[in-house]
Amino acid sequence: MTRSRSPLSARSSRSTAPRLAVSVSCDGVRTPVATERLAALSRLVLKAEGVPDAMLSITLVTARAMARLNKQHLAHRGPTDVITFALGDDGAGVLVADIYICPEVARLQAREWGVGVREEVARLVVHGTLHACGWDHPVDSAREDSEMWKRQERLLTRWLSSSARTA
Repeated sequence: MTRSRSPLSARSSRSTAPRLAVSVSCDGVRTPVATERLAALSRLVLKAEGVPDAMLSITLVTARAMARLNKQHLAHRGPTDVITFALGDDGAGVLVADIYICPEVARLQAREWGVGVREEVARLVVHGTLHACGWDHPVDSAREDSEMWKRQERLLTRWLSSSARTA
């Protein structure tokens, strides 16, 4: 289901600062973007979605590992770019999710779309984080016209613009 706002953004505001714990690890792959920058990007998305507390794990994996995840959990063959396991609220108001990204697939997509691999990996972090926040999109060609895709591209553009200013 597509949402115009994340379901988690409707939570009551708290007087304490948000606790957005995002860890990024590389399981047998090299990342074209520093792991701390990817964590900061995910936190930017969480803040934009009004998520007050979160624990996200982002793991960059090989194509072989991604193909295993894809087959085991989604019954699809071959590697995909990103899989999000949105585990929801932990009962204490903390959003919990595991996100897996395949840089090898990102490289192929970057070439296909005519963008840099860093941009494509960043796009997948935004995409996976939005899924964790409750966003969804069609799986057909209407995907790129969905509200989620538009939100993803706006957030990615914001991050790329701020990255260019601080580089």
